[in-house]
Amino acid sequence: MRRALAAALALGLALAGAALAGPAPPDTRRVTDMRGRLVTLPAAPTRIVSLVPSATEILFALGADDRIVGVTDFCDFPPAARAKPRVGGMLAPSLEAVVALRPDLVVATDAGTRRETVARLAELGLPVYLVGARRVAEAFEVIDRLGALTGRAEAAAALRARLAQRVQEIARAVADRPRPRVLYVLWPEPLLVPGRQAIVTELIALAGGASVTADEPGDYPRLSLEAVVARAPEVIVLARHGAAAPPLARDPWDRLRSVPAVRAGRVHGIDGDLVHRYGPRLVDGLLELARTFHPEVFP
Repeated sequence: MRRALAAALALGLALAGAALAGPAPPDTRRVTDMRGRLVTLPAAPTRIVSLVPSATEILFALGADDRIVGVTDFCDFPPAARAKPRVGGMLAPSLEAVVALRPDLVVATDAGTRRETVARLAELGLPVYLVGARRVAEAFEVIDRLGALTGRAEAAAALRARLAQRVQEIARAVADRPRPRVLYVLWPEPLLVPGRQAIVTELIALAGGASVTADEPGDYPRLSLEAVVARAPEVIVLARHGAAAPPLARDPWDRLRSVPAVRAGRVHGIDGDLVHRYGPRLVDGLLELARTFHPEVFP
């Protein structure tokens, strides 16, 4: 069954004019993606399927949205992204849907797209370019790379400069302020928090806070409630997933009267898309964090 599916998909690609394995035609170029993989692309990809909401936001911000022919179900910003054809989720999108869109570039991430999916897309002759960011500098690199791939290098440089300036301004404004101990809750059950490899951890520091889970290994490790309570956070930030999503329930936290953040009434919510994604709105998320930690600086 799997062989039959693969054959059908490969035939569909061939009929659509997609370039399958073989010598690269003269109008192609070879580039290295953010994971060091060699990828053969058209000189300027014009049919892009984005499996990464962050990349979708960046492509729109660069004015390259006319090249996007498909996105995931989670690509919901800007609102115009919702009108693009859908290919399913990030982890395991529909291969049939991707192939039917005849992309000459698929943007994916090894932090959200399954390896099996990346391998199957490559087997079907589709160029897959991997991106990812665990630091703000890497987020800016994604902007530069997508700008170069789409012929929007100047727009990428201008966008990066604007974002970098805002990051510097926010960081300078809180540089001499006391740093409250911060517990950021990505998910309540199981309790997921940002570790040393999460971009959220760096954003908390830039916003003038000190994450109580910054030394935990990995990006978003699990911790027990007892473990985080013992670290006596002075501010608790509860992520909600999307602007329209309800905030995480406060009741379980409000009962923890021994926690300084609870006693001081400093349990706050935030749109997690602003800080989990590494698109242009990352700086908006940084500002929201800075306002939460230092309302006296950012009223």
